[in-house]
Amino acid sequence: MAELPIAELPPARCSGRFTISTLLCMEEGGRGPYVPTESSGCDSAQPTQLSGSTLCTRTFGYNTVDVVPAYEHYANSKGMGDTRKGRPSLADLHSILKGASAEPGTDPVPEPVRFGWVKGVMIRCMLNIWGVILYLRLPWITAQAGIALTWLIILMSVTVTTITGLSISAISTNGKVKSGGTYFLISRSLGPELGGSIGLIFAFANAVAVAMHTVGFAETVRDLLQEHNSLIVDPTNDIRIIGVVTVTVLLGISLAGMEWEAKAQILFFLVILVSFINYLVGTVIPATAEKQAKGFFSYRADIFAQNFVPNWRGPEGSFFSLFSIFFPSATGILAGANISGDLKDPAVAIPKGTLMAIFWTTMSYLVLSATIGACVVRDASGSLNDSMVLGSPGCEGLACAFGWNFTACAQRQSCRYGLSNYYQSMSMVSGFGPLITAGIFGATLSSALACLVSAPKVFQCLCRDQLYPLIGFFGKGYGRNGEPIRGYMLTYVIAVGFILIAELNAIAPIISNFFLCSYALINFSCFHASITNSPGWRPSFRYYSKWAALFGAAISVVIMFLLTWWAALIAFGIVIVLLGYVLYKKPDVNWGSSMQASSYNMALNYSVGLSEVDEHIKNYRPQCLVLTGPPSFRPALVDFVGTFTKNLSLMLCGNVLIAPRKQKMPNSRLTADGHTKWLMKRKIKAFYTDVVAENLRSGVQMLIQAAGLGKMRPNILVLGYKRNWRTASPQSLEDYVGILHDAFDFKYGVCLMRMKEGLNVSRVLQAHMDPTTLACEQQASTIFQSEQGKKTIDIYWLFDDGGLTLLIPYLMGRKKRWGKCKIRVFVGGQINRMDEERKVIVSLLSKFRLGFHEVHILPDINQKPQTEHIKRFDDLIAPFRLNDGFKDEATVNEMRQGCPWKISDEEVDKNRVKSLRQVRLNEILLDYSRDAALIAITPPVIRKGCPSSLYMAWLETLSQDLRPPVILIRGNQENVLTFYCQ
Repeated sequence: MAELPIAELPPARCSGRFTISTLLCMEEGGRGPYVPTESSGCDSAQPTQLSGSTLCTRTFGYNTVDVVPAYEHYANSKGMGDTRKGRPSLADLHSILKGASAEPGTDPVPEPVRFGWVKGVMIRCMLNIWGVILYLRLPWITAQAGIALTWLIILMSVTVTTITGLSISAISTNGKVKSGGTYFLISRSLGPELGGSIGLIFAFANAVAVAMHTVGFAETVRDLLQEHNSLIVDPTNDIRIIGVVTVTVLLGISLAGMEWEAKAQILFFLVILVSFINYLVGTVIPATAEKQAKGFFSYRADIFAQNFVPNWRGPEGSFFSLFSIFFPSATGILAGANISGDLKDPAVAIPKGTLMAIFWTTMSYLVLSATIGACVVRDASGSLNDSMVLGSPGCEGLACAFGWNFTACAQRQSCRYGLSNYYQSMSMVSGFGPLITAGIFGATLSSALACLVSAPKVFQCLCRDQLYPLIGFFGKGYGRNGEPIRGYMLTYVIAVGFILIAELNAIAPIISNFFLCSYALINFSCFHASITNSPGWRPSFRYYSKWAALFGAAISVVIMFLLTWWAALIAFGIVIVLLGYVLYKKPDVNWGSSMQASSYNMALNYSVGLSEVDEHIKNYRPQCLVLTGPPSFRPALVDFVGTFTKNLSLMLCGNVLIAPRKQKMPNSRLTADGHTKWLMKRKIKAFYTDVVAENLRSGVQMLIQAAGLGKMRPNILVLGYKRNWRTASPQSLEDYVGILHDAFDFKYGVCLMRMKEGLNVSRVLQAHMDPTTLACEQQASTIFQSEQGKKTIDIYWLFDDGGLTLLIPYLMGRKKRWGKCKIRVFVGGQINRMDEERKVIVSLLSKFRLGFHEVHILPDINQKPQTEHIKRFDDLIAPFRLNDGFKDEATVNEMRQGCPWKISDEEVDKNRVKSLRQVRLNEILLDYSRDAALIAITPPVIRKGCPSSLYMAWLETLSQDLRPPVILIRGNQENVLTFYCQ
């Protein structure tokens, strides 16, 4: 146990701070604040001047160290240019006040560029949602599924993204959001295990998505060059050349800074808006003969009616096939959240911008499918020669009513135009076709630019958290915004690598599944945080539902398999591998995740549930309160108990800090954290607790009575043998034996451990400790950490204590390091009944199903020990004898006043047989167990009134001169073993 040094109290630190209370410092009559005198102190009636360097702040009309509530007291880091300190500690308020010098201020740091919800989130998300599918595939989907089912496909897709948007809004408003986007939100909600895995694949998916969108742009440019017979090299290499040049230009925009990137996004946004307006204007312009030949007849009710119902064609003509084609165009809602570190107020910008982006893009999809479905027929030849006079015979189809006969190509399924055949229908309908091409360019380039910015931002946050090896290099930031320049270059290299493939049809489904996997985890994060009932889950965004979030997570997984089942398996496989790595490494991070809250809830519920269950012998577990002091001081004791309690029962390391009642208490929480880290580093599954008491015995009494929770309470007290009992102060001897009395009084079992070399290694540690090394990092090796081989564990079951003497060695033998040891049981007996007594014990042990087959009867246990050993015992107790000459009890009590540990002559004589028994047992132990790996023996129970020195002499005699560790185990006389099944 540790004794606290009595030191002078440190001066309390309190710094001045500007608060609302500044308004209260002006005295009535318009006088300014008073100037403090040197003797003025906090919590006095003397007013002081309020400034950034004053000692105390005037809060409620008098001077006090206490402060009013303020934002900076709850923030993890100070604001830019903020030199104010946090709230005073409890010690500052509770201890004697002494003055403290003020700290000089620092120059403010320039603010980085930040974006609002429109520029930073809404526009960015809308650009990432809009893509090539909007221009080239939505008209074709409308022709296949009809307007009604197309709307259903759109609304189903939007339902998933909207639920995810609500979930991400809730998560992003549950505390201050920093940079890292989706990774930051998931990891801080679900923890590093799932957050790290999804962060890595999400960053990679964004990097590959840069290549996908760039190749989409390059293919469009290549097609234009082909139309004009102006290819650079050949169709494939042209894609590579145009793609590499394009992504290089986009990288330059990104490296120029977020301001330039935002300006480029606004330019792309305006181009897309102009293309939409151009399309809508084109739908109301009267159709020319060329457009009519291609199937466009302006708004017609009968066209709308025909296109309202589905007309499935080809191998992709099914609802779920079209759904899988359209769904990727509804994604992209995380583009704003991915730059969370560059937003002015992420808690406002992310919910508002994301949901508004979903709303406006949904409206654009619905309007586009309805308008083009009301203007263009499904089949058209494109030939001006197919015009006809109204009412001509032999014409079939809706176009006949408008003077066009497309019957021939429709029957042969060779029509080149119409919604079902011509992907460029939007360009054909629009007022000016090249503007639609410009819109395609804007959609692809804006999406590529958004992914090029998102991937490094997410990856930078992941690198800084150091969850995975070899990636910390990319976490460095540059400039006011901490731009991830190295991450940009890595993303550029990945993108160029995939652009050079020039064919991404195989990798595209995997990327879509990675994004869907992110959606599933975001929704699950929201659901999991909601059901944990954690007080820390307080999102300011209230328009979410935990059940909707669960539905969103489930439907995201279903859609993953609907899109591409093998890609879904790959995505989940990668997540599981990365998850397993983080679980194995156990990074030293603490983000207050919902997983931690869930673990607490489960532990609490199970602990309360245990209280409702009656105890049963079959479920008995040795739950140990181990008096280790600082655990690193007695590693052998920790390892011994940890061996048989690991994954089985409770182990609680107790430490009594001895200090006067009025001495300042130490920072026990910080100390306890250090000891707990030592236990975790040693892979000991145990708790640590300490108490402050005036002496050892009273502290142990506190631990015995208060340690544990419900049924998770210790039932065995484990402590080391007091080697220096002969030279220690008499009071410490009394306290040590008194602890054993207290344990038996509270019906604890007792386990004493003695090792030849001793247990306390604190002096050795201090002698070899590097001053720069923390004490919690010192790890001493012990016998319990090594393989024991084919030695023996010898059990001397001399008294029936309920079976604890048998149970603990049995649990030790189940462990790998002790598994090869043979367990031998020794019991006392009579020489003329050895066989009978052995059969009885073997039968009893077989009923206990312990697997102990080697039983030895000790018939010579009652023989008289050797004379020299008897003399050694007499010499051992000689300094502690009263030598009262068998006087009467009153005289003896008078002589024993102030020295209760002394042994009277009568007590020596009365306990002579018991003393000789200990001497003889030691001889037997030396004969039979000199080379054992471990000795477990049942010691005698100390009776009240027995002198402490006499009892310690018995234990000393019993266990002296033995090389292996000796465990003195005494149960509380209640059964811990049973041979019944109920």
